[in-house]
Amino acid sequence: MKRFAAAVLALFAAGSVQGQACGPAAQEKIQAAFSPWDDVEQVIIDRLASAEKQIRLQAFLFTSKRIASAVIEAHLRGVDVEILADANQGNSNASQLRRLSEAGIAIWLEKKYQNAHNKILLVDAETAMPVVMTGSYNLTWAAQRKNAENLVVISGNSCLASQFLTNWERHRQDATAYRK
Repeated sequence: MKRFAAAVLALFAAGSVQGQACGPAAQEKIQAAFSPWDDVEQVIIDRLASAEKQIRLQAFLFTSKRIASAVIEAHLRGVDVEILADANQGNSNASQLRRLSEAGIAIWLEKKYQNAHNKILLVDAETAMPVVMTGSYNLTWAAQRKNAENLVVISGNSCLASQFLTNWERHRQDATAYRK
């Protein structure tokens, strides 16, 4: 796992969304998790539970009831939560978007792309200890129990978090408000 995490860090350090390279930060920590062996869903839930100010989420699929509950709990304790999802999620009966919207969480659908395939969770991205979670892991029951998926968690790299947040905001500008 350490080699995988180091390779991911090297890729992030080598290039960037804005042309600005992000090297390792002094307090940076990297964690890699792989389903079905690791409890990736719990890794995500734990990080969401640690959010103090803000969560920005970008999901291709979002059917996990446990992750949706963690997002709602964060929202109820005053964390600013906003979600971007693939446009097709608005039509899925299994999607948690309706439940999240009914809880008062702002949701937008990305309709500009054939697939809005990003899987990104940003926790407190604008603080000194931001968390970036990304990888192949969809926010679904199957991702934990039936699929071979991965998640990389990078904590404490403000430069990287800023790049992911800038990209999230760029996608948000092109998205359409979710209507239940």
